[in-house]
Amino acid sequence: MRAFSAMLLPLLLTASAAAQEVPIVDEALAEIVPETEIVGGVASYYGNELAGNRTASGERFDPGQLTAAHRTLPFGSMVRVTNVATGDSVVVRINDRGPFAHGRVIDVSHAAAREIGLHRSGTARVKLALLADD
Repeated sequence: MRAFSAMLLPLLLTASAAAQEVPIVDEALAEIVPETEIVGGVASYYGNELAGNRTASGERFDPGQLTAAHRTLPFGSMVRVTNVATGDSVVVRINDRGPFAHGRVIDVSHAAAREIGLHRSGTARVKLALLADD
């Protein structure tokens, strides 16, 4: 399946570049998931000391879940966060508002930060892509 995906991915990326949607192969689901790039910038992550606090969506923050805070995206939106320096990416669900630090575009949970190598540096330049609702 990986060999097929490796052959298919370049064709899909080329075909959709003009449409401003970049289809990717979601390895976990082994299906094509359309994405729309949105404004990137600097990301940071929530510390474990906020565990259990209520988020803006009303749910309790769990640092072990793949969640994030964004200023304007609707709660429940799925966003691919890619560390520009490493190319590592993670899909997070928006469940909170923020970040409130100047110059930041997204705050991710500790689990998401570990996935993209952000937990050591604390911040990183990232690209963001909104995954389509199916």
